[in-house]
Amino acid sequence: MVIQDTPEEWQVTATGTPFTGNKTSVRTDDVVMPDGSVVRRDYQVHPGSVAVLALDDAGRVLVLRQYRHPVRHKLWEIPAGLLDVPGENPLHAAQRELYEEAYAKAEDWRVLTDVYTTPGGCDEAVRIFLARNLSEADGERFAVSEEEADMELARVELQELVRGVLAGELHNNCLVVGVLSLAAVLAGDGIDSLRPAEAPWPARPFEA
Repeated sequence: MVIQDTPEEWQVTATGTPFTGNKTSVRTDDVVMPDGSVVRRDYQVHPGSVAVLALDDAGRVLVLRQYRHPVRHKLWEIPAGLLDVPGENPLHAAQRELYEEAYAKAEDWRVLTDVYTTPGGCDEAVRIFLARNLSEADGERFAVSEEEADMELARVELQELVRGVLAGELHNNCLVVGVLSLAAVLAGDGIDSLRPAEAPWPARPFEA
């Protein structure tokens, strides 16, 4: 038995979009179940995201602290952002986010993991990259606004982040998945076993 997610699409008899927002929308589908019944499923339609676990030469992870209004918390996170342009190359988007949020660049990029953040209620797919060989970015700093204007930046030891995740002190999805994935990689087959930065991503196809 192969433990692997597989694409599948059940019949939809009706669909609608009761809400359209600035970046996302809500879709309502009537879906045929295996027993022939039809049930309604409401979910958020999302363009997809990228996140960057940036690891410096001292083994520290670059993290940001940002206010997130829906959960009424300031969360420690890794740099991340939306795929604003359909078909956008996720590596290019990740490099942009690392520059904009942390004023940093990296020479070595790998795919760390791909996830669906909340597949029961949203179609958001996130590609989390591992970025190494960090240095300060070139050119002007990106002008931040809104929640990002209050953002804090720190570099934290990977094992301290793992401890915080397991202690229930850190909750951001991309940070949790990213640091636990990297810890597993370092304890297992090593960074060279990771997929290349331009590896295919069926959830959000892109052009190289």
